[in-house]
Amino acid sequence: MDRPAVILDNDATVYDFYLQHQQNRQVARLAYATLARKFKPRVSYPDGAREELRRLVYDDTRLILAVNHLTETDPYTVAAAAWASPLRPVIGRTRVLAKDELFQEPKQRRRIDMMGGIPVFRGKNHGMRAVSAAGNRMMDVSAERMRRGDDLAVFPEGTLNLEDPTQVQHVGSGIGHIAARVRKLGVEPVLVCIGLSYGPGSEKLKSASVYIDMPITELPQKPIEIARTVATGMQNALDGAVAAY
Repeated sequence: MDRPAVILDNDATVYDFYLQHQQNRQVARLAYATLARKFKPRVSYPDGAREELRRLVYDDTRLILAVNHLTETDPYTVAAAAWASPLRPVIGRTRVLAKDELFQEPKQRRRIDMMGGIPVFRGKNHGMRAVSAAGNRMMDVSAERMRRGDDLAVFPEGTLNLEDPTQVQHVGSGIGHIAARVRKLGVEPVLVCIGLSYGPGSEKLKSASVYIDMPITELPQKPIEIARTVATGMQNALDGAVAAY
């Protein structure tokens, strides 16, 4: 299937494509290894978290990775950290939610597709009413990809944090709805919160502090309660990243 234009008026075709799209895992692994050499993130964990994450990956548990968002290069920092962590085996089968603007320029789109991107049409850009149907399709595709064996990486704040890089911004209910839809498909996802810090002023993009918190294996039932759990977990992870910088 040819890559469709990622525009809101074409959202049904767009999500049909990303329901099936699979990047080349070997190319993805090579790219992630290259990013690890370039960005050199320093990855840390609380006691037992690294071992628990390794166990979950080994057991082929479906993971939802929730990361705070500070810069446009955060996806590359997270990719580099994945290569340097127990997440390395899931490279090439992790979907990454990304704003639709990033899919417009052909070269950048190829890069995002290689990393497993799924476009998100945001209400702040198109209007909440206009993106309602597309948002539901995006969540259905994300849940179905997880049912098929993929993991999911999300920046739940939905936009860059330009105010206070030590405080997580508002987390909407979208990530909770995705987790709830995954459950309806018979899969129990595990939440992994990841904190990013680039130090004072968030200006040093290399050698970022990346803190992978203890996986949360028991999530609430309601989407809004899941979102609250995500927000709390992300703040804990961000505090860990700041402390470890």
